Amino acid sequence: MGRLIKVAIAGLLASLLVTGTAMAAADGKNEAVKPGKDSPLDEVWSGYHFAKKETQALQDDDFDNPGNLWLEQGEALWSKVEGESKKSCQSCHNDAKASMKGVATRYPVYYAPWKKLINLEQRINLCRTKFMKTKAYKWKSNQLLGITIYVAAQSKGMPTNIVLNAKNKPFWEKGKKHYYTRRGQLDMACAHCHENYYGGQIRSNVLSQGQINGFPTYRLKWQKPGSVQRRFKGCNKQVRAKPYKIGSDEYTNLELYVRWRGNGLPIETPAVRN
Repeated sequence: MGRLIKVAIAGLLASLLVTGTAMAAADGKNEAVKPGKDSPLDEVWSGYHFAKKETQALQDDDFDNPGNLWLEQGEALWSKVEGESKKSCQSCHNDAKASMKGVATRYPVYYAPWKKLINLEQRINLCRTKFMKTKAYKWKSNQLLGITIYVAAQSKGMPTNIVLNAKNKPFWEKGKKHYYTRRGQLDMACAHCHENYYGGQIRSNVLSQGQINGFPTYRLKWQKPGSVQRRFKGCNKQVRAKPYKIGSDEYTNLELYVRWRGNGLPIETPAVRN
């Protein structure tokens, strides 16, 4: 009887391992995506592909993924009533699992009243000031990170889908120019690391394609999540260039272009990176 139990347990564990492997392969995080029309890339890879196995495992475990602490905070904020209007996000948008599904796959978008792009964080803060009649969250605040992660996570597993049109194309062009412009004392452009030499090493880290399908991302270096634009600012500093402000038009245009480069990659928020 004891031997039969051991065989049964061994078979169950083998089954779970096979199932887990199949699920990992099916989620698309570690698979190349065929680039879209006019893409400069031969294949598109998520940053997950270039991360250490330990980092990948941390992201994949719903209990250990540290970004989920902010996800839970964002879920609580979704239904929190604030401001003169006595409203919450839920007051207008109801169940986020339905109303926010797919939203993260298409931002930044053109916003007619501003006559320029608006990204997800700016959209959230606009809702707070315009409709809830309360204060905007600060860019690096746990509140903005949490609610942005919660909203983005409703699109988890869905492919990034930036569609260019007459309204957003001019800003995409500006973002593209930014991407290929040399800057700073090191005289480097984004493309030098993330297009020409991805897969190579810089110190102990492997260079990725700089894809942003996992943002806001929990960075081990930061010990907390951060926005795409915080990462842009950090890259500028690394090449000894004067960074723009988070929320600037320059970074929002760049965000559109970089997200377009990752079309087809699944949303991973909250991802974990080094």
